[in-house]
Amino acid sequence: MSHVTAADGTRIWYDVLGEGDPLLLFNGQSLDHEMWDGVREALAEEHRVVRMDFRGTGGSDAPLGKPYSLELFVDDALSVLDGAGIGRAHVYGFSMGGKVAQRFAERAPERLGALVLGATAPGGGHEVERSREATLALRQASTPAGRDKIAELFYSPDWAAAHPDTVTRILPRGPLRAQRLHYDASLGHDGWDLLPSIGAPVLVVHGEDDELTPARNAELLAARIPGAKLLVLPGLRHGYLHEGGAGATGGVLDFLAAHPL
Repeated sequence: MSHVTAADGTRIWYDVLGEGDPLLLFNGQSLDHEMWDGVREALAEEHRVVRMDFRGTGGSDAPLGKPYSLELFVDDALSVLDGAGIGRAHVYGFSMGGKVAQRFAERAPERLGALVLGATAPGGGHEVERSREATLALRQASTPAGRDKIAELFYSPDWAAAHPDTVTRILPRGPLRAQRLHYDASLGHDGWDLLPSIGAPVLVVHGEDDELTPARNAELLAARIPGAKLLVLPGLRHGYLHEGGAGATGGVLDFLAAHPL
C-alpha cells in the first residue's frame, strides 16, 4: 500500500494486487477499500487491481473545509494512476463509485479502457429514486440501529447473518462530516447528458432486487450509453458483488477479457 498527494495536498491511499491489465476500483459512498475484500482477490487473478480510498475515508486524508465533488474524486483517482505508473486502466465503480466512474469517462477518456458500472444510477431528474425508508436507513447507517437496516438493503437476511464481517465492511467509514460530504457529492451528480458520449465499452451490473439503488436505473444506464451491455442478477440486492460471489465477478472478468487494453 502507498499514498499519493493530490494537487491540494490531500494524501490519497491506494494499494495494488496482481498482474495484467490494470483495473481501478471505486468504492461506494463513505466506504473504504475493505468493501472489496474477497472480490479484489478474484479480480486480481486476471488483473493488476488498484484499490483507493476517496478522500474522507479509510487511509486517505479527510479535509473538511470545502465541499467534495465527483470531479474532485476523479482528480484524486488520476493522481493514484500517475503514482502507480499506470497510463490507462479499466474502471469498476460501485454505487457512488459508479457515478465517479461516469465522470472519469467524461473527464479522462484517454486514460480509460473498459468501464463497469455496478449498482449505480444516472443521477439528476432521471434517476429512479429509492424509497423513503431506504433513504432513512442510509442516513442512519452509522448508528447501531442502522446496521441491520443497511444489511437488509445489501443482502438477503440469511446471507447477512452468515457473513457478519462482510456486513461490517459495508458500513460507513470516516468522520461524520466527511460522510455528509460524500452524500452531498453523490446527490449532486447528474450524468444524463454525458452518458451518450461515453465511448468506452461498458458493462452495467445490478442486483434485480436492489432497493437502495432500484434496478430500473441499470436499464436507464444501459439504454443511454451506446453499446452498453446489461447484466441483471436475479434475487440479489445492492451487495450483489458479495452475495453473488463468483457468478457476479465472473461476469465482470468475462467482459473485461473481451476488451483488453
